[in-house]
Amino acid sequence: MQEQVVSYALEKVEKARQTLRALSSLKTSIKNNTLLRAAELLDKKRDYIKEENSKDIEYAKSLGLSSALIDRLLLNDKRIDGMIKVLEDVAKLPDPVGEIVRMWTLPNGLKVGRMRVPLGVVFIVYEARPNVTIEAASLCMKSSNAIILRGGKEAINSNRALVEVLKEACRMEGFPEDAIQFIDRPEREIVWEILKMEGKVDVAIPRGGESLIRAVAENARVPVIKHYKGVCNIYVDDEADLKKAYHIVYNAKVQRPSVCNAVENLIIHRNILESFWPRMAYILGKAGVELRCDEESLRIIKNNPRLSFVKAVPATEEDYYEEFLDLILAVKVVGSLEEAIDFIEKYGSKHSDAIITENYTKAMRFLQEVDSAAVYVNASTRFTDGNEFGLGAEMGISTDKIHARGPMALEELTITKFVILGEGQVRDNVGVPEDLLSEALQV
Repeated sequence: MQEQVVSYALEKVEKARQTLRALSSLKTSIKNNTLLRAAELLDKKRDYIKEENSKDIEYAKSLGLSSALIDRLLLNDKRIDGMIKVLEDVAKLPDPVGEIVRMWTLPNGLKVGRMRVPLGVVFIVYEARPNVTIEAASLCMKSSNAIILRGGKEAINSNRALVEVLKEACRMEGFPEDAIQFIDRPEREIVWEILKMEGKVDVAIPRGGESLIRAVAENARVPVIKHYKGVCNIYVDDEADLKKAYHIVYNAKVQRPSVCNAVENLIIHRNILESFWPRMAYILGKAGVELRCDEESLRIIKNNPRLSFVKAVPATEEDYYEEFLDLILAVKVVGSLEEAIDFIEKYGSKHSDAIITENYTKAMRFLQEVDSAAVYVNASTRFTDGNEFGLGAEMGISTDKIHARGPMALEELTITKFVILGEGQVRDNVGVPEDLLSEALQV
């Protein structure tokens, strides 16, 4: 059994790796045409894709998965339209491969530059959301990387259907089909084998829950770009525009609670607790949000008869560290901006954090001092997304500080190499001695 797993994993990696040379010099027009063809095929085959997705939905229900997780699995017409848009948007983006980032001339006449090149073979391990298949593959295709896709077993039928569409587009447009590899077997051992393949796999990107990411990071011998949990925070300052705050907090928690950029902790300045919190709690309660409150915010709810319908319970220390991915929100009252930033530093995951304030100085301090991948002033954390940032799509949202941070898009799927243009220069002017050269030319 183990031999079969190793053989299967090696076959997938070798097929992907063999396409790298062709990918490195592939014309941008072929890449773009392939992406646009895939968009057309997605549209034509949407009924087939939804049919395959329905199998995954039924399987997820049989496992007793939460409604939030099932929502992440669902591919309806709106989400298929979203995947089509991703393909079209990525096709419109400038091709980063071959771009000279910078070039300078040395005193000896050498021209030294840095050129963007693909990372190579990218192994992405992800859970639940089948639209990641399209996002990740489209970005790797445009950036001339080969990709190995390993989604969760709960989405295997949806992912297989989407990969079929991509491969058909590759065949139609002359894109190397083997640059897209799909792990269609459920054994986890395949993942661990691929993660060991130093020199064959250039980078692994896990996208999913914290346990998945830690497992990948702990078992990998190849470089890993990590996307840890999204414990996002919103701080409502005592100089906030409260109407903005109502809309921003509602959007960040309610619009789609099952994703990593949804807010999990609401921090409120004590000076506006009486004016802001009862109304915000009322809005959140009507939306079905369970509130896990500190002593001060809980007392406000319990002492207001009009908030008797709100589900509010005392918060535990663990709640503030938790990525709920559900209609649950932890609440903390603070007395200053400094206390809010301290709270974010302690409990946040360095993903996305926001301040709502009309005070410019406080806003700038928040931007400078909060050490997260995305930091906002007067906007919802839900915008932390490659497509929303105008990047076309994303491989994930990196919370690392090496190579890539925040939404990983086209540029983050390349790395620079030095290119040097010369006219015969040698270091320290040490070339072949003239007498030796003369002798050699007589040979």
